[in-house]
Amino acid sequence: MVEAPLAEGIVARAIARGVLDVRVHDLRDFTSDRHRVVDDVPFGGGPGMVLKPEPLFAAVDRIEQDRGKPDAVILTSPDGERLTHGAAERLSRLDHVAILCGRYEGVDERVRQHLATEAISIGDYVLSGGELPALVIVDALARFVPGVVGDDASVARDTFARGLLDFPQYTRPAEFRGHAVPPVLLSGHHAEIERWRRREALSRTLERRPDLLDAARRGGLEPEDEAILAELLDERRAGGVRKP
Repeated sequence: MVEAPLAEGIVARAIARGVLDVRVHDLRDFTSDRHRVVDDVPFGGGPGMVLKPEPLFAAVDRIEQDRGKPDAVILTSPDGERLTHGAAERLSRLDHVAILCGRYEGVDERVRQHLATEAISIGDYVLSGGELPALVIVDALARFVPGVVGDDASVARDTFARGLLDFPQYTRPAEFRGHAVPPVLLSGHHAEIERWRRREALSRTLERRPDLLDAARRGGLEPEDEAILAELLDERRAGGVRKP
């Protein structure tokens, strides 16, 4: 479930080039009983099973022996901090990160309190296990590591990099089934193209994620962006809003 996705795409190429080192550990390898049990019923009763603390602590102990103490031990959990662009960038600056995959009804709380340094959620929903969130975390962090993405400029201009949604993208053909590419993108006028892109990014964010725009403004938008936003707000007040 984890190894197959790691063998594809930019993460796989980065691993092959030695830019990233990602290793997967099976919790059942860190059990001491013949049935290799990693879960048990919850104290106090209730449905489902809970991941036992012993295999998780033993796995991290082995990682420390083999590779040194991790800079962060992340537990995937619905009640963790939401994974954001900023959180991914912060974690990408660490040399060594271990990710613990939750499962079943949850993980013994002693893992959260005494082993994990933080918990991360990828959204307000529940999955069958933490393997998919762990892959999301790996992919999000990897994009910030120099040499993983071929063009570093594409990372700098990613959606959320400036705190805004990205502008619309188009490619050939210039007209498809009667739908044309915006003329400005064919003009060759780089300054006008850049202004169009900034306007579209601000317009999309205003329309679809005003919460992001509020946060971006608190952090300080560029003066040109503030001017464009003022235009958009004037249009909205005048009833001339168009959906991006």
